[in-house]
Amino acid sequence: MRISQQAVVNAIIKVQAMTRAQKEQLVDELHRVQPNMFGSFLVQRQLGVSYEKMEFLLEMLFICFQAMKESGLNWPVISEDEQDRQLARYTATVKFSEDLTADLQERAMQQYVESHPEKELLAYVFTESANWSKRVTPEESDKYVMLAAANFVNCIAFVPLPRPK
Repeated sequence: MRISQQAVVNAIIKVQAMTRAQKEQLVDELHRVQPNMFGSFLVQRQLGVSYEKMEFLLEMLFICFQAMKESGLNWPVISEDEQDRQLARYTATVKFSEDLTADLQERAMQQYVESHPEKELLAYVFTESANWSKRVTPEESDKYVMLAAANFVNCIAFVPLPRPK
């Protein structure tokens, strides 16, 4: 684990307390420091996701990015290739579990979360995503929002950090 539970909590508190102007500054920083992650958010509109639903994803991206900052680690730019790799890995895991019984699906998800390198961040994003999906009118494009949110966490969890000098 590279991002502590406290770093996740601090990120949530900071992002939720931000003014619109502070969030605009965070967007600028995010675009400069992690342009590909920001691009994964921006592409949602081309996938048919409404602006209202993109707001939820932006909030998840803000919290993930702020958690990275709270960790105090020097994060590399997460590449498009890394994003593609993590998305393929995650979708393969989801597809595998689709053929399981409900009980086995639950156990597979529990095992996935328990073995994840960033459990706290993943748990937060999964919980918020589940709550969000219950509040919105379901649309086919919702799957893109859910996949992107999970992929943010997976990219953070598995990107190799540079070795300290």
